[in-house]
Amino acid sequence: MTEMVYGAAPVRDGEPILPKWWRTIDKLTLGFVFTLFAIGILLGLAASPPLAAKNGFEPFHYVIRQGVFGSAAMLAMLITSLMSPTLVRRLASLGFILAFIALALLPFFGTDFGKGATRWYSLGFASVQPSEFLKPGFVVVAAWMLAAAQEINGPPGRSWSFMLCVSIVFMLALQPDFGQACLVLFGWAVMYFVAGAPIVLLLGIAGAVVVAGSFAYSQSEHFARRIDGFLTADVDPTTQLGYATNAIREGGFFGVGVGEGQVKWSLPDAHTDFIIAVAAEEYGLVLVLIIIGLYAGIAVSSFTRLMRERDPFIRLAGTGLVAMFAVQAMINMGVAVRLLPAKGMTLPFISYGGSSVIAMGIALGMILAFTRTRPQGEIGDFLRGRTR
Repeated sequence: MTEMVYGAAPVRDGEPILPKWWRTIDKLTLGFVFTLFAIGILLGLAASPPLAAKNGFEPFHYVIRQGVFGSAAMLAMLITSLMSPTLVRRLASLGFILAFIALALLPFFGTDFGKGATRWYSLGFASVQPSEFLKPGFVVVAAWMLAAAQEINGPPGRSWSFMLCVSIVFMLALQPDFGQACLVLFGWAVMYFVAGAPIVLLLGIAGAVVVAGSFAYSQSEHFARRIDGFLTADVDPTTQLGYATNAIREGGFFGVGVGEGQVKWSLPDAHTDFIIAVAAEEYGLVLVLIIIGLYAGIAVSSFTRLMRERDPFIRLAGTGLVAMFAVQAMINMGVAVRLLPAKGMTLPFISYGGSSVIAMGIALGMILAFTRTRPQGEIGDFLRGRTR
């Protein structure tokens, strides 16, 4: 439809798929993702052996599993990045429906693994967290609805996407998983803003979130405990935040040395939620800044390409996916340095976790597919043509 309206640039007929993919892909983002995965394996070598010993496994049991999960994620990312935006939209919609059903059935068939929140399905040899796969699918479906609403005589996509978002947030809050609920709501709000939502409406939604948070604080002991731990002036040194804070302080600029860190022996989630504390202690601020730079590089490179995109659906879906990816990284690191309450959220491509890394690989594959250079010209070309 875009080509029919605005015209298309010449296409290299008969060009093989892989050379065309390599010519049009965002190579900078691709390189940054592989670098993050390599850093994740490096930190896994440091963080996971204590947990493996505690659970009676071989020293590098979790590292090997992370390598398998990560390889599957990289393969999923590459395959997804080869797809056209239309195919991505169709498969993402199907995946979203399946993940939504799985999320709805969690209270009946899910397990909490003793963590107080029913978020997983146990498969015996592994576990699956539906919310991780739901996020990229929801972004694509919501972007499709919002883009359709901009068409003449289009459906009420804004209302549909909002109702869908509220239903997902409600199911996540029941687990409880307030971190993922906030992430889904944030991703939708960013897309809604880019689609032209009035700022007054977004402020109203923000106010509703504050009211809902106050209600959750008064009704949920799990939620209240985390907020109280964040607001207290003194950090208990025997808590996860206390161990993480001390590890970051001890690491300094260059770290205490490879394998010399102690936080991995104290933190039960050193290989997942608090892996940045291991990085800070053993490798220092230098590695932390490199990691932050890689996430920022992915976001800036992707947003730069999306700003030149004409298709409203691609622009909205890509923006939502990138925003959700970047904010998840910010939340994880913000919790470790006590800028945010504990959320139980992984650091993309670095933390251990099968569902998390594979779902994130699919999400980045979607971003790479949406930001590929296509023979339709850029939005700047169209705007310049309008002014002539």
